[in-house]
Amino acid sequence: MTAKVVNYDGGITAYPQQLVRPQSVEDLQTILRDTRRYPGPVRAMGSYHSLTPCASSDGTIIDMSGLKQILAIDPKNMTFTAQAGLQWIDAAAALREYNLQLMTNVEIGNMTLGSAACCHTKDALDGIEFGQVSSYLSKLKWVTPSGALVEASEENDPATLRMMRSSYGLAGVIYEVTFRVKPLEAIRLTYLPRPVSALTEKEVNNVIAYSEGLICWTVGRTAVFQTRTRAERPSPLGPAFAAIRHRIWSHSVSHVGRSIDSYVPTAALRNVGHQISFGGCLAIYWALHLVGGCAIANPDKIIDYRSTPASSKYVFTFWAFPSAEWLGALRDYLEFAARHFNKYGFRCNMPLGSYHIRKDTSGLLSYARDCDVFSIDPIHAVSDKPAWDRFLREFNEFSYKRNGIPLINQSPFVEKKHVSAAYGDAWREFSAWVKAADPARRMLNPFFAELLA
Repeated sequence: MTAKVVNYDGGITAYPQQLVRPQSVEDLQTILRDTRRYPGPVRAMGSYHSLTPCASSDGTIIDMSGLKQILAIDPKNMTFTAQAGLQWIDAAAALREYNLQLMTNVEIGNMTLGSAACCHTKDALDGIEFGQVSSYLSKLKWVTPSGALVEASEENDPATLRMMRSSYGLAGVIYEVTFRVKPLEAIRLTYLPRPVSALTEKEVNNVIAYSEGLICWTVGRTAVFQTRTRAERPSPLGPAFAAIRHRIWSHSVSHVGRSIDSYVPTAALRNVGHQISFGGCLAIYWALHLVGGCAIANPDKIIDYRSTPASSKYVFTFWAFPSAEWLGALRDYLEFAARHFNKYGFRCNMPLGSYHIRKDTSGLLSYARDCDVFSIDPIHAVSDKPAWDRFLREFNEFSYKRNGIPLINQSPFVEKKHVSAAYGDAWREFSAWVKAADPARRMLNPFFAELLA
């Protein structure tokens, strides 16, 4: 009897013959060694926040939620060690008791540490050094496709660690990770709204130079630069600001967008509804700009989606562009989105995100390996999945033709031509490494089989 597994938003469904929840490393070894009882492909799964079928399988899916123990918090060496099934937000809470924090406090707090260690991630507001979580991975342990135990660290095998940071579970199942941490800090978030038509490359470069971390939210034709700088302490209203921000992103803004698309009866009225909704978003950003933003404890920007109802879930896609080319790509995207709306009547019902990520060669498949990048991230609360899927496919072609770089787990409908063009020699090297690490193709699901060189 097959099981049913769906990802976070319900957009991806898998029917594995075996869905197992191991409680020990020995359980993992048994699963990987017993090919008859646990047929391939064998894929490890965390919270399945991925937007591609990277963790899907019709063979065996390993639910890692039973392996979530915290093993060591080391304030002297500034490291945190835990089992791979622990969620990021729970790791942050444990560290806070020691007045410590993770290096990258990613907003999707339900990502597991195992996923963070070997999959694509992004965090622009903590991107002072690196915006990819795996770049701060200092040690990991995994079970190989044949059931052996292996480990790698920055000290004893940095070359393998670099490969594993991009491995997506194709070389085995990660069960223990160690990440760098640092003392707890406060950050100030400020907001600068600017008409996209008035922006210049010089102004964008100045914003980047001023900020320690940067996200741009585009609402209609207005770009709002959300910058992060250090603060001495949280503002008196910092906890309330963080709580409201959590509510907006885990419930409110997506719920409003989906409700307009689902319940407003005519296209003209839906258009007016979205204009009002976007106007409300801009009013909030302008108010935050006028008061100088707000300072919060850094981990407070992590959002917990475990209690988010289906009516408030949203999805997105991510393509990175060289930072120097971002403004032109953004303007082209706005024209692309307008043409798409005129042709099909579809538009994204949430603000557009853009993450600035600094150059980073820590992982073989780093999407910022050549230069700083700035992304374009359409975000949407889905009420009409075929319309959203059509938009995604056309956006992929838009991005591909502009030399964009997709993420394997966060760019739906990614194709072989996309990753081959974006990652070049690194993709071919990765493909060869995967074949050597798993010659029996124990971990290789159809999604990756179609992508690998």
